[in-house]
Amino acid sequence: MSRLQLKNVSKRWGSFVGVDNFDLDIADQEFLVLLGPSGCGKSTTMRMIAGLESVTEGEIWLGEKMVNKLDPKDRDISMVFQSYGLYPNLTVYENIRFPLRVRKVPKEQHREMVMKAIEMVELEEFMDRRPAELSGGQRQRVALGRAIVRKPTVFLMDEPLSNLDAKLRVSTRAQIKNLQSKLKVTTVYVTHDQIEAMTLAERVVVMNSGRIQQVGTPTDIYNDPANTFVASFIGSPAMNLVEGKLQDGLFKGPGIRVEGLPKHASGNVTLGFRAEDAEIVPSGGQIAAPMYSIELLGEASMITWRIGAGLVSVKTNKDYRAEIGDVVEARIPAEICHLFDTASGERIKT
Repeated sequence: MSRLQLKNVSKRWGSFVGVDNFDLDIADQEFLVLLGPSGCGKSTTMRMIAGLESVTEGEIWLGEKMVNKLDPKDRDISMVFQSYGLYPNLTVYENIRFPLRVRKVPKEQHREMVMKAIEMVELEEFMDRRPAELSGGQRQRVALGRAIVRKPTVFLMDEPLSNLDAKLRVSTRAQIKNLQSKLKVTTVYVTHDQIEAMTLAERVVVMNSGRIQQVGTPTDIYNDPANTFVASFIGSPAMNLVEGKLQDGLFKGPGIRVEGLPKHASGNVTLGFRAEDAEIVPSGGQIAAPMYSIELLGEASMITWRIGAGLVSVKTNKDYRAEIGDVVEARIPAEICHLFDTASGERIKT
């Protein structure tokens, strides 16, 4: 049983709060992603789980055991770092074998355990090479093999793909997802890349300034962001956010006017909508303004306007043609819109 619980966990250094009252129950075999910008507390949270940072307040439970006071080696947790952390003088085989030697696993078991790990990360033909002879993606697979060889109860992965190029990121991401489904081990994965989070996670924890902003499935977080921070952090492009006033179901902002919104809210609100949910129209749109830019994305084109102090984007078909400065209109149906309180940033329930 590898259920992981963090009960009101905080980490402080003097007056600085790195993690504030982190409370979460991570299910056995769940793939959970901690997502947020640099400095949001996600890596500190992971390091507290691993035992590399002490807990200022709260409790961390692994199964039926509180592990706050246990040394890292006694927590039965494997961690994969951004920097790989391989021994340059050891072969792939010996790097993956190393945790077994440290934990004094009987030598007669090593070969079978190491070879099974090597096969899982598809490194059979590289097992006699040293790290300097490997590509970045192969080194990351060695680090993964070393983490899985002793069958821990929890995997921790701290930005494992950030040193890889875009193509390798995609293939290694798929391999991590496939490995976790085969191993069925509780996994906590840290990243600032929302695409990684959306493609890998069963649940995502969005963090900012040491606090949890929202917890949910990738679909929940994408479709129903809890506040403007989550809305602006999730999605490529991020959700369009326009400040304005709402009265009797009519939203008015700079260069935008949307009718048919809920009438129970009023005053200063922020209107949000996704680029793919609106559409370019020849006339009668809720936006009609000079086009700021047009970008071909391959499968679509992205039209952008400057609305007030910010930019607003809408996706359209890849064959769309217009010149910068041309007046282009967009239809924004009320049913695709999200409303947020401008002062607090919190979502207004509709």
